[in-house]
Amino acid sequence: QVQLVESGGGLVQPGGSLRLSCVASGDITSIYIMDWYRQAPGKQRELVALITNDGRTNYGDSVKGRFVISRDNAKNTVYLQMNSLKPEDTAVYYCNADSLHESYWGQGTQVTVSS
Repeated sequence: QVQLVESGGGLVQPGGSLRLSCVASGDITSIYIMDWYRQAPGKQRELVALITNDGRTNYGDSVKGRFVISRDNAKNTVYLQMNSLKPEDTAVYYCNADSLHESYWGQGTQVTVSS
């Protein structure tokens, strides 16, 4: 089992920045990919960014050039640095971790971009 706890969400003005954190605990040696997803009201959950164990990253088209995913293995933490935020980035952001046989989710953290 893996437990994921997100933090760092909040209210920010358009053009602002936020950094989300996801701390993993439990059987983390089984994890090979960690990602951030988001879900806005009335919309499907979408992939925002992912990072593999060897540091490869990939991003959703809507956030490329604005968001950066990174990891600190010593702290078992994955970060999502979000810059140049737009109102359409408003959503609940979820941390996800994948092992060979399981997919784990955090509880989500709300990000609201509004003036």
